Amino acid sequence: MSSESGEMRERAFRLCRDYLHGAWKVVAPHEIVLKRISGGLSNWLYLCKLPSNRPARNGEPSQVLLRFYGQIHGEKALEGLITESVIFTLLSERRLGPKLHGVFPGGRLEEFIPARPLHTEELKDPKISVIVAEKMAQIHSMNVPVSKEPRWLWDTMNRWMQSIQDEIKDEQNTDPHSSQLLRNILAHNLVAELKWLRKFLLKVGSPVVFCHNDLQEGNILLRDDASSPSDSLVPIDFEYCAYNYRAFDLANHFCEWVYDYSNKQSPNFFETRTNYPSTEQQSLLIVV
Repeated sequence: MSSESGEMRERAFRLCRDYLHGAWKVVAPHEIVLKRISGGLSNWLYLCKLPSNRPARNGEPSQVLLRFYGQIHGEKALEGLITESVIFTLLSERRLGPKLHGVFPGGRLEEFIPARPLHTEELKDPKISVIVAEKMAQIHSMNVPVSKEPRWLWDTMNRWMQSIQDEIKDEQNTDPHSSQLLRNILAHNLVAELKWLRKFLLKVGSPVVFCHNDLQEGNILLRDDASSPSDSLVPIDFEYCAYNYRAFDLANHFCEWVYDYSNKQSPNFFETRTNYPSTEQQSLLIVV
């Protein structure tokens, strides 16, 4: 539904009124500022804001992010949504993510943070790197009531392997360029590499901790008006959070220094391998 829809405006108004109170109780539906931010199969996001002539009265937020969950199919999808909601709530309580203002059937009300995502080249800024390390360490120290077995990494990699196999089987419906790419990938014997990696990680002994698992620049917001350096960065998008090897979270973040996802053309990223952090740059995260 678009933000111009009367039904959408009425629904957003009722949710903000019932969950936020204060000035939201005395505004009319047509007075609130409603703007659609993004949308897709997974989520619909809207900015809801009090009009300028109706300031907040009792500490309630003057603007919020309204999130409606998209299509949910199957038990696993529902389980993932419940887990993500629990994780979001805990991170909110510990001020490691956006504040949670309300949970309702089909969505939630979140803090709207005036901010922008980091740019790839900013990841190597020493001041930013230290703050990222602090946030990551705080996430890693959490005790979250979800399975603590490090299955996420293996389940994810096995799903990708299965997707490649399915694409190969459906080769008649795949264009020649994509088909060749898939065959190039399979030529590396990734199944054997996956088995080796599993054995290697057991030898390394990396601690299993609660991980973000996707701490790339687009999932780190830089606040417009932070009160302190520590508050300037906010991790977002916790859908991949799970217990995992701590080494993965660190290594994955280091790999993100190499990839810039601003490329609008295939393969939709720019790769600069010389951007991979040096040992000295890595130590800023690991020592903290």
